[in-house]
Amino acid sequence: MKYVITISREYGSGGRFIGRKLAERLGINFYDNELLAQASEKSGLSKAVFENYDEKKDGFFSGIIPTSYGFDMSMGQKVFLAQFEAIREIASQESCVIIGRCADYVLRDMPNVVTVFIHASMERKIERAIKYYGVNPNKAKDTIIKMDKKRRNYYNFYSDRDWGKATTYDLCLTSDIGLEETVDAIKTFAERKLKFKLEEVKKDE
Repeated sequence: MKYVITISREYGSGGRFIGRKLAERLGINFYDNELLAQASEKSGLSKAVFENYDEKKDGFFSGIIPTSYGFDMSMGQKVFLAQFEAIREIASQESCVIIGRCADYVLRDMPNVVTVFIHASMERKIERAIKYYGVNPNKAKDTIIKMDKKRRNYYNFYSDRDWGKATTYDLCLTSDIGLEETVDAIKTFAERKLKFKLEEVKKDE
């Protein structure tokens, strides 16, 4: 049975790592930047365009999903629509984990979707931003605040929901409990919601 787990995350919370580890454990595909390539191929827009507009607010509509491309659409709207269509197509064909890009909102009417939001303490986010993203220690906190604001603006603009608000998602949890522990928690919750077991891929010893 097909299912999708979407993960929204604060910058530096480890959400991308958690999503990838979860997908690896379950033997399903993981989509983050991979979505950009697929959307680019389907839409005919260059990947550079997608990278430039990725998760950035742009355009003039909110909470409305267009059904076709229009000449009066901004480039940001075209990118959002292309990602929207790619997410819907992927979710209709396979089980997967999808990171960000309003995926929980895009798939809100589809069955077997589990929506997750991952947050963390500022201290932990600063540690990860410096260690894994190469952020200047003196600018780490400001960078985190700026990135989260960008994600919030993008999500709230293209959906009718509030980014990071508990009632927006099926599950909100902190990665401060540990990244592997967060993966465990998501899997356990998903099985409870979906009411079937998610098979793990057995690793060769």
